[in-house]
Amino acid sequence: MPARRTPSPSCAACASVSRSSTLAGRVKLVKVDIDRNPHLAQRFEVQAVPTLLILDKGKPVARRAGAAPAGTLRSWVEQVAAGRRDSERG
Repeated sequence: MPARRTPSPSCAACASVSRSSTLAGRVKLVKVDIDRNPHLAQRFEVQAVPTLLILDKGKPVARRAGAAPAGTLRSWVEQVAAGRRDSERG
């Protein structure tokens, strides 16, 4: 379940999100410059920067807009991942 980040290099809040990428090996983090890739911003309906998306097979299953502390982001990703695992079992 990849998490996709869609920041602009000029976004100060995005730098804060980038430093919280401690889920390596558990999720795939991808940073996209929406100024250079507006089609992705449109496809995923990005309204704010930063926007974090969790995708499953290319479809968004969770979304979070705005910067947050690293621990908050980790908890959010873990909760979404746990919910997806539970729904696949049931």
